[in-house]
Amino acid sequence: MPEQLLYATEVMLNGLMAGVMYSLVALGFVLIFKASGIFNYAQGVLALFAALTLVGLQNGQVPFAHMINAVFGTHVAEFGWQLPAVVAIALTALVMVGLAVLIEKLVLKHLVSQAPIILFMATIGLAYFLEGLGDVMWGADIKKLDVGLPQGISETIESVTDSLFGYGFFIDNLDIVATVVAVVLVSALTIFSQYSKQGRALRAVADDHQAALSVGISLRFIWVLVWSIAGFVALVAGIMWGTKSGVQFSLSLIALKALPVLMLGGFTSIPGAIVGGLIIGVGEKLFDFFVGPMIGGATENWFAYMLALIFLVFRPQGLFGEKIIERV
Repeated sequence: MPEQLLYATEVMLNGLMAGVMYSLVALGFVLIFKASGIFNYAQGVLALFAALTLVGLQNGQVPFAHMINAVFGTHVAEFGWQLPAVVAIALTALVMVGLAVLIEKLVLKHLVSQAPIILFMATIGLAYFLEGLGDVMWGADIKKLDVGLPQGISETIESVTDSLFGYGFFIDNLDIVATVVAVVLVSALTIFSQYSKQGRALRAVADDHQAALSVGISLRFIWVLVWSIAGFVALVAGIMWGTKSGVQFSLSLIALKALPVLMLGGFTSIPGAIVGGLIIGVGEKLFDFFVGPMIGGATENWFAYMLALIFLVFRPQGLFGEKIIERV
């Protein structure tokens, strides 16, 4: 096999893995959109908040330690214990469920039947509030997240490809784990959305709040449920991204990379989030590999948005999104 083709194949495989990471974030957006018909600007911050909480619980960090020390003149920092990763993840999942309940009680229940732009603005405010809350609770320093996931080059893939092609492919073990987790999540969420009573109720709420209420669907329960699931998805995404690049406040910006994924896959399709992520991941890596050197590189920063713009012009609902026709 020609050397250039081998390099391109390796780049494509790494693009697929990167696409899966984007898709994990996009899944949360799809879930909220299917339940409320709005784009949840706070989803990226939810991933950040979940990762910060996980690290804080795992390391036994005292929440609001900086505030407590400033007010009372103390020097508290840690409880002095370390939690196992599984326990810390379970407790963080409970925190995300509690956060979903608070969001419904304090924000969403007051916005029933409001215009989508009102709900969207509420998620913007929620995003900035949660980002500030995470800073006050756990501090703004970069944190290392270690829950026991394998990292580094997959020696198995390297040795197999080296024996077959004379060139060992570099594939990160963490990306392989993320791929497996994404497949399981998408399968479970698709089954839930299509075949469960709550999944059908979720779609009804997205279509019309008042109509859903008139047939006995609890709007408050559906919102708590879907924000809890979105919080769990954010936790998974936060674990993967936090393990890969550290838990830092730039983690919330991964929401921006999820936008082109949603535009390609469709805002209402769970499988579409994965397909859109794979297309973006592979596309940006191959484009940077073949075209980047000709135009000075750094094409990964804008390629996804250019591709999304093309989709918006020719297929606004995305590959798997529902085409909505409004009668006037």
